[in-house]
Amino acid sequence: RKIIFEKQWFYLDNAIGHIYGTTFEVTSGGNLQPKQEVEETTTETKEAGTDNRNIVDDGKSQKLTHDDIKALKDKGIKGQEIVQQLIENSTTFRDKTEFAQDKYIKKKKKKYEAVITIVKPSTRILSTMYYAREPGKINHLRYDTLAQMLTLGNIHAGNKMIVMETCAGLVLGAVMERMGGYGSIIQMYPGGGPVRAATSCFGFPKPFFDNLHEFPLSKVQSLLSGTFSTETLPAEPEETALVEEESNGLSEEKQSSLQETEEEPATEAPMDISPTEEQDTMDINAEDVEFKENKEKENKENVREKQIKQWERRKKLKEAAALLREKNADGLIVASKFHPTPLLLSLLEFVAPSRPFVVYCQYKEPLLECYTKLRERGGVINLKLSETWLRNYQVLPDRSHPKLTMSGGGGYLLSGITVILEKGKSDSSNSEALKMEEPSSKRCKLQDLPC
Repeated sequence: RKIIFEKQWFYLDNAIGHIYGTTFEVTSGGNLQPKQEVEETTTETKEAGTDNRNIVDDGKSQKLTHDDIKALKDKGIKGQEIVQQLIENSTTFRDKTEFAQDKYIKKKKKKYEAVITIVKPSTRILSTMYYAREPGKINHLRYDTLAQMLTLGNIHAGNKMIVMETCAGLVLGAVMERMGGYGSIIQMYPGGGPVRAATSCFGFPKPFFDNLHEFPLSKVQSLLSGTFSTETLPAEPEETALVEEESNGLSEEKQSSLQETEEEPATEAPMDISPTEEQDTMDINAEDVEFKENKEKENKENVREKQIKQWERRKKLKEAAALLREKNADGLIVASKFHPTPLLLSLLEFVAPSRPFVVYCQYKEPLLECYTKLRERGGVINLKLSETWLRNYQVLPDRSHPKLTMSGGGGYLLSGITVILEKGKSDSSNSEALKMEEPSSKRCKLQDLPC
């Protein structure tokens, strides 16, 4: 298919079979050709000015017009040659400093040289790309915050993780990459089904998805209360359904054949009709019968496929429910657009004691509410509400400095560790703690009051 990227369109057919990191040149017709590395000849000694104070950007320094550049492109002249001609026709290029000249060349190369490097997808690349291009799709989750989540969640191979996210599958993909195909992941999803647009971009092999389960958020409460059911789950796999359908199909075919045999004597051709006309009518009838049979077969196959898919979905749902019922998950990651408090309080029931949990939210206030609710409930320790601060630096010889366009905020994280919650003692301990906090004079007055 045609791919449009950075005002450039091309086809990826020729890239198949090459290793990651190969640089391609886009030729006419959008085809890719591996670029042969050519050493840049620096025979000419660069003339450079001492400073740029006398350069005025009046738009008249470049002699080549848009039409001239378009004509060069139409002739089939490569981007490198166009850049060279732009340099030669610039009246201010030689007066610029060496740094300014390099900057100018880089800018023009990016614009006119159609060069593409295909890189192996990773969490770092995908999170940077999503944050730069479509931050709304990932709830403005910055890449350093995602790295903090993976570290605080103690994600490693062999874990049993619960992931609840509405970040287009980016967090799920990051967890899968860190686990390397070992262990199991249960993805909690809202609505009709899980969204895994970013997960598919990682290019994981099939075994990675064998231990990936999904469970709807709408059925969490029923699972906790013990009223969960998979709505008339078939006792056996598709074999029973197939046998039934086959028998129905056979009976229908028999009925149709019987009807045909009954109708045959009634519709005998009169003696007047010629043999050619008889053949024509017979051919038309045969075609109609074949068409009907094919249509019936297609319908049966569609019904069969639907039943198989439905059965597989229910089977997966049952497997995910069984994993959650064990209540021994090794961690919980929440990064969604929903309010974190009800999500976290219900999902923490499935996490084993002494395990980490991490909650991401774009704003601080929902996490503050979540923090206070967890303190009231108990069963958690080491609660921390944090925000990572990121500053990008340009590191170049004699010109290292922070980049001017800096990210305002990458969201907030609430992390902690679960402990065993003794429900009977929690209420009494809270009341005792409140008594201890009150001054002695108030305590005495409360005790002296008549019942």
